[in-house]
Formats: sequence, structure tokens, C-alpha cells
Amino acid sequence: MKKTLTVFTPTYNRSHTLPRVYGSLKAQTCHDFEWLVVDDGSTDGTGELVSKWMAEEVIPIRYIYKENGGLHTGYNTAYENIDTELNVCVDSDDAMPQDAVEKIVSVWKLKGSARYAGIIGLDIDMDSHEPLGGRFPEEMDECFFPELYAKNIHRGDTKQVMRTDLMKEVAPQVGFPGEKNFNPVYMLLQVTDRYPLLVVNEPLCLVQYQGTDSMSKNIYRQYLDSPRSFAKMRRLEMTLKHSTFLNRIRCSVHYVAESLLAGERRWLAESPRKLLTLLSAVPGFCLYHYLKAKADD
Repeated sequence: MKKTLTVFTPTYNRSHTLPRVYGSLKAQTCHDFEWLVVDDGSTDGTGELVSKWMAEEVIPIRYIYKENGGLHTGYNTAYENIDTELNVCVDSDDAMPQDAVEKIVSVWKLKGSARYAGIIGLDIDMDSHEPLGGRFPEEMDECFFPELYAKNIHRGDTKQVMRTDLMKEVAPQVGFPGEKNFNPVYMLLQVTDRYPLLVVNEPLCLVQYQGTDSMSKNIYRQYLDSPRSFAKMRRLEMTLKHSTFLNRIRCSVHYVAESLLAGERRWLAESPRKLLTLLSAVPGFCLYHYLKAKADD
């Protein structure tokens, strides 16, 4: 029978952490899913490892190898090949609680409909066993994803289970040559600004959370490595319906800075909110110099 859910894992040289994902999927209390591994050009024996698991025939597994292109290209490949009603990304160093698939399938069969983009649940830190950013408000049954951050409802990482048909409408995510740090949330925002998500105030993913210092240093380097990608993200964020004026100001300032990092001279002409962007020029110029300085630290 056709499965309800595809768990997909984009991976690059993570053969040392993939067994954690596989182990958690084998242990699921509900097997109404298949696992899709998208290998982004690994050279560490990932293909051989997954082939061994496929031969075990414990869970259905599909493996796709592609040339290295960055995370968003792994998502693009996944959406080209997923044919189940729902999908969820589990990173190559994460895991799923034993009852995660059971929760997803049961909630969707009970409450899911064409009105919703999918389900949103909690990411749990493997070490502290605490939800990243805390839990959702108890009274919240559904939400528009862009509102969580913009309205300070929930500031931590979450796990989104998406309707495949809606994600296929916005895929593929078109990036820029040489830029591999284009966050696939770009596609997610397009869908979840139009449709709400059902809220499941329970763990759907176990994550190995990096310290804030290492994450901050990495993001500064990403700004310099992929400035056009970040600028494109900010243009989208400035147009979201389920945002706030303050958040649009923040995005506009970042847009100016990232356009300058990219050497884009038409940053004002390309902006979807030209007056706001013009007013953001001075703080954006200051942020541009700040990002350059931090990335060089």
C-alpha cells in the first residue's frame, strides 16, 4: 500500500551520523512511511551504507545520489521524487521519537484537510530534552508559520510536516551559481503564508543543537558566501501577509546589507517595498560593514 508520509534526509558526508536517523526510523511504532535519502555528492561511503540498510528490508528506503549543490538542491531533488501525501525533513544528524510518525499520521487523518498546509510540532534538544524555544501556547490549535517569529509567539526551531502537493507548487527553489547557503525555508514560507499549519505541541524530532557561538560565526560566513540568496529571501519576507511592520523593517535593513555584499547596484529597483527600503538604506549600510567585520573575525 502507498504510504502516507515520506521522511526525507538530505545528506553530505554524514555516514557517521546517519545511523542515528536510521535507528530511530526502525524503532517507529507506526510504519506508514518511507525514507528518502538524498545524497548531495558524498565521498565517505554513504551510498554503500544506505545500500546495506536497503538490503535489510526493515523499512522502505529510496536512495538518490546527486552532484553537490547545497541544501536547497537536496530539497528540490526530494520534492521531484516524493509521491506521498505528506513529507517531513529529518536532518542527517537528527532522529525521530519512537511515536513521531504515529502522531503525524493520526493527527492528519483526524484533522487534516485541504485547508491546512500540514502539521507543525516541536524540535527537542537531545542533550537537555527541552523543546527549542519552549512549547507553543496551549490554546494554539493552528498557526501561520511566518507569524511565529514575527509576532514573537515561538522563537525556537520547529518541525514542519508539509503537504507534498503544495510544496511541489513552489519547487524548485532557484538559487545562484556558487551559492550553497540558500535556506529551503524560502519554499516553506511561500506555502505557510497562504495556509495554516495544525499545531502538535509534542516532540516530532530530536536535534543535536549547536552552541550559539558556533552558529553565529557560521551565519556571518554564510552571509558573505551567499549574499544574493539572502537578499532574495529578504525580498520574499518583505511581502509576507502574516508578518509585522517591524519585521518588514528588519528584513528591509538586511536586504540592503546583503545586496551590498552581493555588489547588487539595483537593490532599490529590485525591492518589493521601495519606500521602506530607501528608509532602510543608512542602517542597512551600517549592517553591511558590521557583517563584513564579523565574518573576518
